[in-house]
Order: sequence, then C-alpha cells, then structure tokens
Amino acid sequence: MRLRRKAVDIVVDDDEGTRMRGSSARTDVALADPDVVEADLALSNVEYALAHGDGNGNGNGKRKAKTKTTADEVAEIHWLAPGDDVIAPLAPRVGNPGLLGEMLIARGLVSREQVDHALAEQVASGKRLGTQLVELGALSERQLVEIVAEQLGSQVADLRQLVPEDDAVARFPEDMARAYEVVPVRYVDGSLEVAIGETLSDEMRATLEAATGCPIVTLLAPPSEIRRAIDQAYMALDGVEQQVRAFEDFASTRKRVASETLLVVDEQAPVVQVVTMLLTQAVREGASDIHIEPQDGSVRIRLRIDGVLRDISHLPDSMAQALISRLKVMADMNIVERRRPQDGQIQTVIDDRPLDIRVATTSTIWGEKAVLRILDKTRSLRTLATLGMTPKTSSEFSKLISSPFGMVICAGPTGSGKTTSLYAAIKEINTPDRNITTIEDPVEYVMEDINQIQVNEQAGITFANGLKSILRQDPDVILVGEVRDVETARIAVQSALTGHLVLSSLHATDAATALQRLRDMGIEPFLITSAVTAVMSQRLLRKICSACREQYEPSVAERAYFEERTGTTKAAFWRGAGCNVCTHSGYSGRVGIYELLPVTEPIKELIVNDAGYEELRAMAVSEGMSTLRDEAFRLIDQDVTTIAEVIRTIYVG
Repeated sequence: MRLRRKAVDIVVDDDEGTRMRGSSARTDVALADPDVVEADLALSNVEYALAHGDGNGNGNGKRKAKTKTTADEVAEIHWLAPGDDVIAPLAPRVGNPGLLGEMLIARGLVSREQVDHALAEQVASGKRLGTQLVELGALSERQLVEIVAEQLGSQVADLRQLVPEDDAVARFPEDMARAYEVVPVRYVDGSLEVAIGETLSDEMRATLEAATGCPIVTLLAPPSEIRRAIDQAYMALDGVEQQVRAFEDFASTRKRVASETLLVVDEQAPVVQVVTMLLTQAVREGASDIHIEPQDGSVRIRLRIDGVLRDISHLPDSMAQALISRLKVMADMNIVERRRPQDGQIQTVIDDRPLDIRVATTSTIWGEKAVLRILDKTRSLRTLATLGMTPKTSSEFSKLISSPFGMVICAGPTGSGKTTSLYAAIKEINTPDRNITTIEDPVEYVMEDINQIQVNEQAGITFANGLKSILRQDPDVILVGEVRDVETARIAVQSALTGHLVLSSLHATDAATALQRLRDMGIEPFLITSAVTAVMSQRLLRKICSACREQYEPSVAERAYFEERTGTTKAAFWRGAGCNVCTHSGYSGRVGIYELLPVTEPIKELIVNDAGYEELRAMAVSEGMSTLRDEAFRLIDQDVTTIAEVIRTIYVG
C-alpha cells in the first residue's frame, strides 16, 4: 500500500489488516490490488474498514460511501480507476494486524452484540468504535488502550503509578499539554517521552517537537489518566511562592490604608493571583470546600476532598487579611466589618467550568477565617438508581415520594449527601402535572421546570416565611432545604397535613434520632405521626481505589471488630495501596449508605406514647429496617470500603 497525504493520520483498514490512522485533512490511499481510494475526512474519530474492489468483485469501478462525523459533516470514500498517481510509500504497520472489534471479540473483552450496538450508536455520534464501547460500559479505558497499543505496536504508560519527571514537565508547556491532552513523562537520551490517548499525526508531532525542541516518543494511556496526570504535573499552586514574595515586597513599601483597596482589586495583584490559584487547585482536585484558617504565624489552607480535609499550603500570616478581603470583594461582602460573621456568593469560571461559590467568614482569635463551598454547575444531577441504595430501599423510597401528601425527611450530618438525595427524589417525581417548589439555602443546582427560591435573610426571606409564601402558590410538592427551627418545622408539618408532599432535610445522627429531634423542637407527637411518612438517614463512605486495590491482613482488633458486629467471618480483606489516581489516599469516590424508617402503625404508637430512642430503633429493626451499620458492613463484605472508613464515618456501637 502507498500513501499521499497532507498532515493527516486517518485510520484505514483493508481485509489484510493494513492500517493508517489520522485526523483532519485529505488523504489519497492506494490499495495493493491496485485500487485507489481517495478519502476526504473531517475528523479523527472516523474509522474505515475497506474491502478490495467496489464491493461487487470489480477492481476498477467507482463507489461512494458516507459516514457521519461528529461535526455532522460527511466523509466520502471514492473508488477510483487503477493507475492514478500515488506518492510516498507507507511504512509497514508494526504490531498485531486486525480490526479492533474483531480483536476485542477474539479476546472475550466484548461480545459481537456489543460491537454491533456500538457501531449502530457510532453512526449518530461519529465517535470511534473503542470510545463508543467505553461510553456504553462494555469496555474500560485501560482495556481499550492496551488492545490498541498491541494493535499498533506501541507501549502503554501506567500513569496510575508513573510520576512525570520534573525535567520533562519543565520542557513541555502547560497550555500545550492541556490543549492536546498530552502529558510529558520523562526526558531520556535527548528525546521526550509523552503519554497520549491516541497516536500522533505528523502535523501534531511536528508542532510538539517545535515547541519542545527535541524528538517526541509517544506512549499510550487512558485519556482520564492523562487529564489527571496533567493536573498533578502542572499544579495551580506551583507559582504561589513567587506571588507571596511579590506580595511581601509590595507590603513592605506600601502605605497600608491607601493601598489596601488596590491590593485586593487589581487583577494583577499578587493576592488576587493567589486566590485564583487556590480556586483553580480546588476545582482540579474535586474539592467541595476550601478552608482558609489564620493561625499563629501562618495561614493554613485546606481542601475537603471526598469528605476528608487535607492540607495543601501554608501562607505567611501577613497575607491573612488580604486573602479574606479579596474574597469579600469577590463575594460582595463588607470588607470593613471584621468581627461579625458574614455570608456571600461568588460567580466565577475556572477551567471553562461555571462555579457558584458560597463564602462564609467568622472571627477567630487569630483573625478572620473563611470557608468556601464550591458548587460546580456543570455536574449533572444524580438519579435514585445511582445513589447506591439497595433495591429494597430504593423501591420503598420511590413509593414514599410518589405519595400525594405526607412528609419525607432525609437525615444526617453536614456533608452526608442529603441534598443530593432530595434532588434525586425531585428528579424522579418531576412531571408536567406537578407544581414543585423549593426553598433552599443555598440553591445548589438549578433544575429545569422547578420553582426554586433562595433564602435571603437580609431581604426577609427565611425558611419559615418563604414556606408560608409557597403555600399560596398552589404547590403539589414542596422541598424545604433544611428544617432549622421550630417555626419551619411546624409549617412543614402543617403543609404535609393539608395535602402536600413535603421533602426536607434534618440534621440528625440516624432515622430514629430525627423523630426525636422533631419532638424536641416542640412538634406534638400526634402531629408527627399524622404528617411524617418516613425518615431516611444516610452517610457517604469512601470507596477503595480500583486502580491500587490490594489484599491485606487486617489487625487482630480490626478483624475482631468486624466479626463481633456481623457475626460472620471473612476470608480476605481489601484496601487501597495508594496511587496517583487517589492521590495516595487509597480511596477514590464515595458511595451512600441508607437506613429507611417508614412511620408504621407500631412506630406511631411508640411516638404517641413518648417512647425513647432505643424503643423506636428496636421496633424499626424488628420491622425489617436495615441500619446504617448493617449497610456499612455489607459494603466491607463486598470489598467496596474498609473497616477503617466505617469506623471514621459512622457510629456503630
């Protein structure tokens, strides 16, 4: 086979397995039989499997085939007459020849039905076959990369363990790494090894070599691992020391009062750059909160990732007030008031992702402390099916929220996923014939076709009076973000009694405690039994990282702890060893555990008779309630989480 091409790298397979791969221009391909194919391709994600001739046994006919691309453009393949001019021999392909789909089927990684399904979806999406299989869940990214590497005779970079070397990172511009999704790995013998998700076109290779000034050697790696490695190699906080020095130089010469406004408003000011770096680093690491805490001699910066706080930086205490003032300016807060707690909101964009950041400040003995809650507007809402409920709990909860009236409470501490569960419930029951209205503080995610109200105490909108106004809006379903006081609780209960479905969250340790809290707020037992239909308590447990999971022998105390509380033994226990994927924590992602307590007649009788916590809990368990402890140890038994994580997250006395 011979090739004439213009800076392109198109994938072309014939029956004998000859292949080229490419991206974006015009290529003339000559098959050895000696038919010539002229292909005009718009995008790199189109694959062509070509047979000899025109499909009817003729070697010199003309045929035209169309394949839809992601740009809704059409790539046309023309069969031309023999003898057309061709130039430049194509280097023989190294590796195992064969079509990708056939190789995957032969190795038992996918079924033929899955390949056929992916091919059908490919017509509409224009994506590569392998990418389509990954998105359909038939194949993992790593399995795809390994089979493609074998097909092309390339090496695979394991970015789960491999850390990019500083010398290599210094030679490769960050903007280019992010634009092309290429991560430098190491610099060896005058060549730069880079990891990429697909083979490089000649044009792209030339661009990278011109930018780095050295030959490029490519390795293959899953795209998600490449993006993660780029974020870890090019830390947003890498330049913070330079900005700190610039701030201290300026602070030593400025007049404090006259220059403070300029210091926190000028976009090029060092403190402004530091705040931007902090926000960027938090977003890239998937943090839910940023803690800025003044201490004796320094300012500690911590991120909450997967529910756990981690130190990421310590800044000089001279920056403390300037950092807080900058955040106040961004959140439209009073920068002069430093003794009273304040709340504000920042709307910004980081890495092309729109963010809603809630800022809360309070005064400590070392100065003002700030906590930033990061809400990523690009995150999609979860459904009940993806929350991690058992089939039994999910079925019962779906029936409860489908009721036309009553009150369903989601209970748990801060950060236990209550709001996510409430949003999933709303998404489940949202239909055109229902008027659903919410009152929240804050409105974490904007939902289509839902009337959402933001609490604003300065404007006189509280949970209590906001709920009163909602009742005049002819609602069918009301979501109360949180029951914080007796007035809100009483109005919510009365709403449930007057024919509305009320969904709400409540801070409590478990389901039985939530019922006790309502009674402690002053809600009469007969009102609780009439209005509340169920309480669901929940927690979020970190999952063992799938990239570095390993079998281990737990300590005698851990094994005894598990066996004493479950009454069973377990042959093998698993944990995360720590890798780049999980930032060496051993955990990646979280899963919910739930205990659902329906308010049945026996439970109602206990509430009316002023029964205690233990009696309520015992009755619920006797009626089949699976407790948080039961669910947590079920996940240990299924090797989803660890004993240490269960002890850290829930009380299981």
